[in-house]
Amino acid sequence: MKIRHEFVESIPEVLEDATLYVSIKYATTMHKCCCGCGNTVVAPLSPNDWTLAFDGETVSLDPSIGNWSFPCQSHYWIREDEVVWARRWSGREITAARERERRSRRRFYQQRGNVMAEGVSDRTRHF
Repeated sequence: MKIRHEFVESIPEVLEDATLYVSIKYATTMHKCCCGCGNTVVAPLSPNDWTLAFDGETVSLDPSIGNWSFPCQSHYWIREDEVVWARRWSGREITAARERERRSRRRFYQQRGNVMAEGVSDRTRHF
C-alpha cells in the first residue's frame, strides 16, 4: 500500500486517507490508520518517540506503528512512502513492549534532568 506524505505547518482538521501529515514546526505526524478503520494515529517526533527520514522524495518513520489501543490492533512500518505490514502481536508481546517503552521514556527524561521524568505519562509509542 502506498501512502503519500504532506509537509504542513499545522495538521488539518480533516485527514485524507493514505496521507501522512508531517509538521516539523510541531514535531509530529498524523495519519488515518492504514487498515482503513478511520482512527487517527499520532506519532510525535523526538529521540524517544519516532524519527522521520526524508530522502528528498519519500518519508520513512521508525519504529513501527503499533495501534494496540485500537480495535484493529494494526501494526506496520512506513518505509519510503510504503506501508509495510507486520504480523499481529499477542497480548503478552504488547504488554512487554509497552513496559519497555515506559522504562525507556523514564530513562530518557531522567538523563536530561527533566522534572517531568517522575510523571512520565503512560502514552507509549504504540497506541
